[in-house]
Amino acid sequence: MVAKSIISLAVFFLLLISFSLFISTHDLTSRRFSFSLPIPSSSSSSSLRCPPATSAAASRPPPLNVFMYDLPFRFNFGMLDHRGDSDPDLGLIPDQASPAANGGGRDLPPWPQNSGLKKQHSVEYWMMASLMSGGNSEEAEAVRTFDAKEAEAFFVPFFSSLSFNTHGHNMTDPDTEIDRQLQIDLLDFLRKSKYWQHSGGRDHVIPMHHPNAFRFVRDQVNASILVVADFGRFPRNLSSLSKDIVAPYVHVVDSFLNDDPPDPFESRPTLLFFRGRTVRKDEGKVRLKLAKILKDYDDVRFENSYASGEGIKASLEGMRSSKFCLHPAGDTPSSCRLFDAIVSHCVPVIVSDQIELPFEDEIDYSEFSLFFSVKEAVRPDYMVNQLRQFPKETWTQMWRRLKSIAHHYEFQHPTKRDDAVNMIWRQVRHKLPAVNLAVHRSRRLKISDWWSRR
Repeated sequence: MVAKSIISLAVFFLLLISFSLFISTHDLTSRRFSFSLPIPSSSSSSSLRCPPATSAAASRPPPLNVFMYDLPFRFNFGMLDHRGDSDPDLGLIPDQASPAANGGGRDLPPWPQNSGLKKQHSVEYWMMASLMSGGNSEEAEAVRTFDAKEAEAFFVPFFSSLSFNTHGHNMTDPDTEIDRQLQIDLLDFLRKSKYWQHSGGRDHVIPMHHPNAFRFVRDQVNASILVVADFGRFPRNLSSLSKDIVAPYVHVVDSFLNDDPPDPFESRPTLLFFRGRTVRKDEGKVRLKLAKILKDYDDVRFENSYASGEGIKASLEGMRSSKFCLHPAGDTPSSCRLFDAIVSHCVPVIVSDQIELPFEDEIDYSEFSLFFSVKEAVRPDYMVNQLRQFPKETWTQMWRRLKSIAHHYEFQHPTKRDDAVNMIWRQVRHKLPAVNLAVHRSRRLKISDWWSRR
């Protein structure tokens, strides 16, 4: 019995010593390797959220190398009024030694001031202009390369929107034949290009911002990256959000640069503003319904008008004096009115069930816009009551957000950091991995569409 007691006592002491060592070791380990973070002080919290000051420029990738075809004047600048006396078969930049190629920009004609609504689809002009600057700007997202072997993308400088607006805009005019012939000639040119043949056109960027641009042969270039306003008149087999780029319209009202009132909410007496044509096709039929519903509200201005110099001026004044600006669909889901509202810092009220918006992978439109379905918008009193009850504080936050993002919708030459053209070129960069995947797969597949047959 004594022996058993001694053995039991020894085992007890051994267990006690082992447990004490475990507690001590665990305490040291927890002190050395704890994953809990201290609560940051107010002075240190910003450093946890923001990248180091060194690195905004260092984190930016190098500019995209873009090869721009040197097309004859008749495909681009020859359509501008003041270049009508130029040789239509003369190329813009014949060689790398020209002043424009070296960044002088001497060969860049300005966009005409009297172009009216043609300006809203002039994305093609501003993209071309950005490549003519010689890439001297440190903030450029894309620069022109004259060596196609270095190119990551190929830009086709055909002003397809201006061609539609210039040559038989009503689609039945005999001059429409000029637009059709330009498209046929361009397609012939591209098919002969070894760079087009190399990728099947997949790495080529072609602006088609007007809904009717390139309408005769657009199905022949459907593999390319198309720059569009929306997908209202593009069938699914021709254009898609995964392949193409939604670009903003070029705003036609002047930007609101000195919008700093003491009380921005009270400085805008009109609740809701719309000015434009009320008779539209397709989803735009909602405009006529809205005109009837909104006509009797004292704090709503809904005006039927055609675009003109005086009309644009009235729109500018109306947007700057309104809290909310109505953006119903037109003949297609989008219109220039949305971007006029943004640069006027008037909170957009978007009524469209099919709209796609520019740069939406980088910009959250719900931070500065309101969205109503067509069904909601045409319900009597519903939309107006929602706007009347909208909190002043929330509206002010949206107004501030509009002021902070408006520069993303500015088209200018030379470009500035994160402006509209640079944002578009950044979108091109985002599309290229999928382009390269498609090109590489196409070179080895024996049955090209086997995946879709699964």
